Amino acid sequence: MATLFTDARLIDPVAGEERRGELRVERGRIAGPGPVAEVVDCRGRCLAPGIVDWGVKVGEPGERHKESFRTAGLAAAAGGVTTMVCRPDTLPPIDSPEILAQARARATESVVRVEHMASLTRAREGREMSEIGFLLDAGAVAFTDGVRVLRDARTLSRCLSYARSLGALVVGHPQEPTLSAGACVTSGKFATLRGLPGVAPVAERMGLDRDLALVEATRARWHADQITVAAALPALRRAREAGLDVTAGTSIHHLTLNALDVADYRTFFKVTPPLRDEEDRLAVVEALAEGLIDCVGSFHTPQDEESKRLPFEAAAPGAVGLETLLPAAMRLVHAGHLDLPSLWRALSTNPARRLGLEGGTLERGAPADLVLFDPDAPFVMDRFRLRSKAKNTPFDEARMEGRVLGTWVAGARVFAPESAHA
Repeated sequence: MATLFTDARLIDPVAGEERRGELRVERGRIAGPGPVAEVVDCRGRCLAPGIVDWGVKVGEPGERHKESFRTAGLAAAAGGVTTMVCRPDTLPPIDSPEILAQARARATESVVRVEHMASLTRAREGREMSEIGFLLDAGAVAFTDGVRVLRDARTLSRCLSYARSLGALVVGHPQEPTLSAGACVTSGKFATLRGLPGVAPVAERMGLDRDLALVEATRARWHADQITVAAALPALRRAREAGLDVTAGTSIHHLTLNALDVADYRTFFKVTPPLRDEEDRLAVVEALAEGLIDCVGSFHTPQDEESKRLPFEAAAPGAVGLETLLPAAMRLVHAGHLDLPSLWRALSTNPARRLGLEGGTLERGAPADLVLFDPDAPFVMDRFRLRSKAKNTPFDEARMEGRVLGTWVAGARVFAPESAHA
């Protein structure tokens, strides 16, 4: 059964252009001209590759009360995300083929595609390398201990060397752990006035410098999960110019919010790393526009109400973002920082390419993973209408623009809002 999307504003991140036209889908893939059985009239709205959201936390195994694969999949589909790349910081961590197999079996409940990263070290404790080879064979797309920085440089060097021999991608969290221990905001006047423990931006730079030195020594494939401060950008630039196989990402929250949004101890704005000063935010936005930073993700981290309704210092960090990623990213477009094709390279094409996944393109033969959206449609975010089990979004009651009108995975529609006329 072939479907034809007509009168679409096609967002083509590979060609770096947007154009009016039509797109035909057959047998789950983008196809050339031919007969059709169904027509979707896009009415001049944007049709783009589905978002590949790198760094999603799902609570299975161990914390299903916060988020399940089923609810995360529904949230993803409503947000235009067609592939979730999930983190291994579960209970227990995904550090063995058996646990990965369990997670992959549970992920079949999701209406969108699910890929998994695995732990770099056993139990994410930083002492002993995980079974990287077996985990690769079991389907892991990358290896990371997440926000638990591997303190022992010798162990990290061994992990990088072994990963290099297998062609595996290692994902690091640039942070100097002793400087950032116990911090919940970025240091500065605001942190002092609020009486909150802060971490200086130099901690990210120091962590990045160490990791890049080991990457240079081992020639491993490496990705920085979140670059959030201006001080880290020169080191990243030098590594790229030196020809190291290094890429970098950042979170939508660090691109669109700053340290002052914490205001009077609003715990929904407590994330890891903490929100940065406006100067850092703008520097990271500029690095994204330049292409120095490759990927943007939601870093979806569901927390229950009890974990957030605590004093700021004691509250759990993290925010949900699967449904808010697209409208939040529209802020960058409406502010003139990026055009839609450039933004979609960071949201879809670059993550897919770096992880060796299909998708992120409108080219013929690619999977028909698509999102139809209106970039200008205004609305007020209501966290209680989110499809995630957890509702901890910093965008609650915020005025936003950008509505998803339809999401397709392998040509099958997995999301259609009641108010949409597409």
